[in-house]
Amino acid sequence: MKSKSVDLREAAQRDIDEAVDFYIAQDAHQAAHAFIDEVERALDHVCRHPDAGSPRYAQELGLPGLRHWPVTGYPCLVFYQDRGERIDVWRVLHGERDIPAWLIGGV
Repeated sequence: MKSKSVDLREAAQRDIDEAVDFYIAQDAHQAAHAFIDEVERALDHVCRHPDAGSPRYAQELGLPGLRHWPVTGYPCLVFYQDRGERIDVWRVLHGERDIPAWLIGGV
């Protein structure tokens, strides 16, 4: 199975950067590096298996094809859509946030 390319939206990259900054501010440099590794693993997984993610929020938000996949070991979810040859990554959000507000509201 051919892996798809990843397109990180600006908001998704900002989410990742903010999480890394949080861990560094807590003097948890190892956690920051591990977070990046786990995000990369999650992205690799959804590129190879795009239908594996949960479509839980797709209907609620009126966003057909929206799925999410967890970042192992961290309370974050990668939100994405399969766009054929590429994976469109919308956000990487903490699972305890108000997901609809953060996805649609662009918080």
